Formats: sequence, C-alpha cells, structure tokens
Amino acid sequence: MAQRLDVSNKMGEMPVKKLLLNMGIPMMISMLVQALYNIVDGIFVAQISENALTAVSMAFPMQNLIIAFAVGNGVGINANLSKALGSGDPKKANSAAENGLFLQGLSYLLFLILGIFAVEPYMRAQTDDPEIFSYGVTYLRIVMCLSMCVFAEISFERFLQSTGRTKYSMYTQLCGALFNIIFDPILIFGLLGFPKMGVAGAAAATVGGQFFGAAVGLLLNIKKNPEVSLNVKGFKPDGKMIGDMCKVSVPSIVMSSVISLTIFLMDLILKGFSTTAVAVFGVYGKLQSFVFMPVFGLNNAIVPIIAYNYGANKPERIHDTVKYGILYATGIMLAGLLLMQTIPRVMLGMFDASEYMMEIGVPAFRIISIAFVFVGVNIVCSSGCQAFGKGIYSLIISVIRQIAALLPIAWLMSLTGKLDLVWLCYPISEAIATCIAAPLFRRVIRKSGMDIKK
Repeated sequence: MAQRLDVSNKMGEMPVKKLLLNMGIPMMISMLVQALYNIVDGIFVAQISENALTAVSMAFPMQNLIIAFAVGNGVGINANLSKALGSGDPKKANSAAENGLFLQGLSYLLFLILGIFAVEPYMRAQTDDPEIFSYGVTYLRIVMCLSMCVFAEISFERFLQSTGRTKYSMYTQLCGALFNIIFDPILIFGLLGFPKMGVAGAAAATVGGQFFGAAVGLLLNIKKNPEVSLNVKGFKPDGKMIGDMCKVSVPSIVMSSVISLTIFLMDLILKGFSTTAVAVFGVYGKLQSFVFMPVFGLNNAIVPIIAYNYGANKPERIHDTVKYGILYATGIMLAGLLLMQTIPRVMLGMFDASEYMMEIGVPAFRIISIAFVFVGVNIVCSSGCQAFGKGIYSLIISVIRQIAALLPIAWLMSLTGKLDLVWLCYPISEAIATCIAAPLFRRVIRKSGMDIKK
C-alpha cells in the first residue's frame, strides 16, 4: 500500500514542472545514450567504407520498423497500465503488462519470418551494387532474426515508466547502449582477441546490447517494481484488454512504420542523384536522433503522466503537463537547430566524409534542421493524443508530417534536378503539420472531458 501511495503522490500530486523533469531527465539521458550508440555505430561502420555506411543507411528503415512495433506496443502498455494505476485497479494493471508481453511476442515472430524471407528482396529493391547488397543483407538478417530482446527490453522499460520509476528505466537503456558502444569496435575490427566481423560485428553488438538491456530490465522489475506482478504460468490472452491496447498501439505502430516507409522512399528519390546523397541522408538520420531522442524521452514521461491524471480526473495537471512539455521539447529542438546550423562540417567529419559528401551534406543539414522549429509541438500533441487513447489522431499527424505533405514535396522538388531543393520538404511538411496538430489535440482534450472550465 505504501508503494502505491508513493506512486500516487508522485504522478498525481508532485508539481508538474518538477514531475516532468523528475521523470523526464532520466529518460532523456538514456535516450541520448541510445542516440549516441546509433551515431557511434555509424562512425565505426563508415571506417569500413562508404559502401558499408550506405548499406547500413538502406537497412535502417527495416530496422526502424522493428523499433516501431516494439515501441508502439510499449505505448499501448504504458497508456493502459498507467490509467489502471490512476484509477486504483492493480489487477487490470497486471493484465495490461501480461497482455503487452503477449503482443510483443507475436510481433517478434513476424520479424523472424521477415528476417528469413524478406531481407534479400528488400535490399535488391534499393541497390544493384553487389558490395552494398552483401553488407545490407548480412547486417539486416542478424538484426531481424535475433530481435526478440528489443521487444522484451522495451516492455520492461515501459513497466517501470508506467509506475513512475524512470530512474530504473534509464538504467535499463544505459546498460544496453553501453554494451553496444563498447562491443561495436571490438566486434567490427576484431580487437581483444575477438574475430574481425566487419558489418556483421556491428549487428552482433546491437543484438548483444538488446539482450543485456532486457536482462537488466527484467531484474529491475522483479526487484524494484512490486506494482507490476507477472503471472506467466497462468496467463490467458484477454481479448478486451488486447483490443484496448491495440487502439493505442496500432496507430502508434503505423505512425512509426510510416517513418520507415518515408525513409525507404526518400532513399529511392535520393538514389536518383547519387549513392552519396543516400549516405548523407543516413548520417543526418543518425545525428538528428541525438536531438529527437531527448524529446522522445520527455514524451515517455508525458504519456504516463497524462494517462494517470486522466484516470484520476485531474484536468489541471494534464494542461500543465502539455504546456511545460511543449516548452521543454521546443527548447531541445532549438538547441539542435543551433548545432546543425553552426557545425555541420564537424558532424560530417566524424563519419570520414569525402569532399563531395561535405558538399552535399552541409546545405542538407542546414535546410532540413529548419523543421526543428515546429517539431516539438507536433511530437507533444501526437503523444498527448496517444495518452488519451486516441491513437488515430496521432496517426493523422504523423501521416501529414511523413507522407501526405513530405513525400509529394520531395518528389516535386526532385524534378528540378536540384538536390538542395529536395531537403525543403522537411520544414514545409512540419509547418503544415503544426497547423493541424494543435487543433486536433485541443479537440481530444475537449472530447475527453478534461477541458478546464473557465
């Protein structure tokens, strides 16, 4: 009972400004480390060759699809578990955790099948270069067939986040990320007596980090999270609970999958200019994650806070969470904008960029990063919709940002034959999305009955 009171005092009573930082900073730190090992991965792969970097860039949309399913199911877990705790129903909270793990297991089976049968056709659709093809197939097959631990790791993190134990969630991500950072160069280049594995070593370090993170997450839930009690032996899938979770998780999965589709199609557009343009886009994706990941970490705090206070019927706290969430997120994005505008050559230099890659990459970074002005509002509004169980609105916002506006603009700009104009699709699409995301989220708040009466 004391444990439940502690969580209630934190999620339902602690001043929102302090609560967001208390829950958000550990997750932002862990997300920064996650982004860092993504960058380190690219830096070491680039030392093999530009073709290896291009192959990993082409593999990223499929790799991101795995994360989309794992995180999407995690959002469903988070929203339902936190809401159940907020309404004082521990049995329903445990059911959310158990059924969430069941969904994650089904998702892994899907990617195991894709890893066996779909990798070669996927890479063949993007390149005719035999070296790029070989690198991409090797990397993706390992990452996809051994992806079971990423689903487990993210689930255990969400159990901890949903009960306000974000410090332990941070430990889970830090352990996995640090494992990857340490073993990347060891396995790629064959250091300390390990075999030289090249691109396969980068994939093995990624999978190893996920396994280690999952093990730490499981241990922390057993030792430090008494509010979530799993009963796997007597588990039976609950159709209603799975349906409630899917209302949130499926739009989130589709939303993140849209990002994978967008990157895949952007790669095809950029390939019409050169494979170096694809490599530049891949490097940008790794570097921009260093800016986006802290915002996603902040959102991982925003979702359970909103969901908990929705269950507890505290609209003022919800409004404060959204207000300060947007302020913090926008501040992070503006800091990222400053870096992209001032030191793009330094950033590209970390990836052994050729002079031609510099020539393409510097203006690309400066043009794309203008979109950062709008991104904070769009992401917070999207996550807020998920917290209220209105994932379809998050999907609408994402489709506008990633497909309905961005891809047509990119394609039309590519017809001019000027690569610099293609990058304008990002700031234009984010500006359009902001004009739609804010009214949609206001509608969700009003319909949920959480509007503040004046």
